[in-house]
Amino acid sequence: MMTAKNNDPFVAQRADPFVYKHSDGFYYFTGSVPTYDRIELRKSATIEGLRDAETFDVWFKHDSGPMSRHIWAPEIHYLDGKWYVYFAASQEDDIWALRPYVLECQGQDPLNDEWIELGMMQPADGDEKSFIDFSLDATVFENNGKRYFCWAEKTGGQFAASNLYLAEMESPIKLKTTQFMLTTPDYDWERVDFWVDEGPAVFKHNGKIFIAFSASATGACYCMGYMEADENADLLDRNAWTKTRHPVLQTDYEKKIFGPGHNCFTVAEDDVTPLCVYHARDYEHAVGDPSVVPKTDTRPLEEIKQDPLYDPNRHARVMEVKFDAKGKPVFELY
Repeated sequence: MMTAKNNDPFVAQRADPFVYKHSDGFYYFTGSVPTYDRIELRKSATIEGLRDAETFDVWFKHDSGPMSRHIWAPEIHYLDGKWYVYFAASQEDDIWALRPYVLECQGQDPLNDEWIELGMMQPADGDEKSFIDFSLDATVFENNGKRYFCWAEKTGGQFAASNLYLAEMESPIKLKTTQFMLTTPDYDWERVDFWVDEGPAVFKHNGKIFIAFSASATGACYCMGYMEADENADLLDRNAWTKTRHPVLQTDYEKKIFGPGHNCFTVAEDDVTPLCVYHARDYEHAVGDPSVVPKTDTRPLEEIKQDPLYDPNRHARVMEVKFDAKGKPVFELY
């Protein structure tokens, strides 16, 4: 059964959705839960089946120290015969100290087998710049026999910006090369409220490799663009990449899709049709829900209600990726 062609949520209240179709034919789904306190997995033989699939909590945040707050944007990958989850987390006493962490499953059933912590993702030897500041939204992909790690990291200074970085991987928990800055917020649509490029997601088509990303703050201004390179290019060469001049998916008031972004790519049940899975709200102005805020958050109620991070209604949605006459991906709401 192919996915229904509409903009309705297919998994409610799951931001930063990630879907991986494994060699067993099943789709594995994870995403940020509204309370940001655990890693949740589910699986289904169909995309639609993920909506009501049983959920499995495979890991919970710590009470204090690293990995005790803001469990964000998990992704599940199958590398070298093992299951891994990559996610970002901060700590109760420093809630914006986000760093990328890795879990490894001790068996072949990621929903039921034990997961162990491998700690923080490790930079390459001699790389003193990676993972030293606000780092999140890591993804993993392979190209021409090499495995790459792509993530967002904020750099300080007068104009603090979240950039996307890329590096080759030595192992599932360590980088092989020093970071290469793939993109920084260049355009006005990447600079609304905050200067942000984040949430990278990779797919290939007709000899090209695309890295989609999300830009600006997480409200209605949130939108998507992408980087493009030739599949056979040196992906760590700045000259290999071009960037979309304008966003390719953004808020649509008429269709009531607000702040679409933080997507991933998968394939439909026919194993051919590319799908973009993304999150968006049904209304323009985010409203924080006090019930999903940690007890340690002592901000006034009014401030919490104005915090879009604690609006639980970023729902996962899915669309088919089309291509124009030049082979460029087209992201069209239904």
